[in-house]
Amino acid sequence: MTFGPGQNNPRRLLCLIGFMGCGKTSVGRLLARQLGWHFVDLDECIERQTGLTISEIFAREGEPAFRLVEHQVLAQAVGRATENERATVLALGGGTIAQPQNLELLRRAGCTLVWLHCPIEELLRRCAAVTNRPLFTSEASFRQLYEERRPFYEQADYRVESTSEPRAVVEQILSLGILERARS
Repeated sequence: MTFGPGQNNPRRLLCLIGFMGCGKTSVGRLLARQLGWHFVDLDECIERQTGLTISEIFAREGEPAFRLVEHQVLAQAVGRATENERATVLALGGGTIAQPQNLELLRRAGCTLVWLHCPIEELLRRCAAVTNRPLFTSEASFRQLYEERRPFYEQADYRVESTSEPRAVVEQILSLGILERARS
């Protein structure tokens, strides 16, 4: 399902967006491998660059400081992908797209946004045992955060259901016909 204007030209920078537990990293790694593209997980880049986990950044510096670092690392990742003309699948953090400056950056870079949609009950099930998510403190906070972010996810160019296993989700993305395999 497309939300934005239809685009027939092949894309070389694809961002996977969606709420925690929707499968952005798992699907992103598989998709990049199948296409022969580079894969970048934004949260992993932030942790590598800061030497801290996302939870530690939130605890020590707070969300505003985290969002600043997140934007800087996102700009670097997008810059590397576009400057090197390197086809890239980029898995964003659950709240990255909810920051207007990030959405603007991605749109300016010509990034295609794919929302990995998953019903909230399934997301809750997947995240039930997760203890390292700084904004997931209770089921009520989880639901509230999902509803706050949903309008931003709905701005994606494409929506793909991510309730099935990652390989099936990758096949759905490939069936959109918007991506090309890397040239040898």
